[in-house]
Amino acid sequence: MPKQPAVYILASCRNGTLYVGVTSNLVTRLWQHRNDSIDGFTRKYRVHTLVYYEVHREMAQAITREKQLKKWRRAWKLELIEGRNPEWKDLWDEIA
Repeated sequence: MPKQPAVYILASCRNGTLYVGVTSNLVTRLWQHRNDSIDGFTRKYRVHTLVYYEVHREMAQAITREKQLKKWRRAWKLELIEGRNPEWKDLWDEIA
């Protein structure tokens, strides 16, 4: 599968714990999160639902955007998610 830089937000539930990440292979990375195959934050806090993602042309752009989103206030992240995904549906089926 060709590399496709992406920024994503996972949630534990609606308005729950959020995780912002960046990857070059969204499907593989999300599979890892969903199956707890990586130790860390998402496993500890059970953050597995894909609620938002953006695809970028270059990894540098994706990394810059990830850093930007991580600095955002929580309210801004919630607005971003609800702007595209008001029902907080798991977007896994869109990408898998």
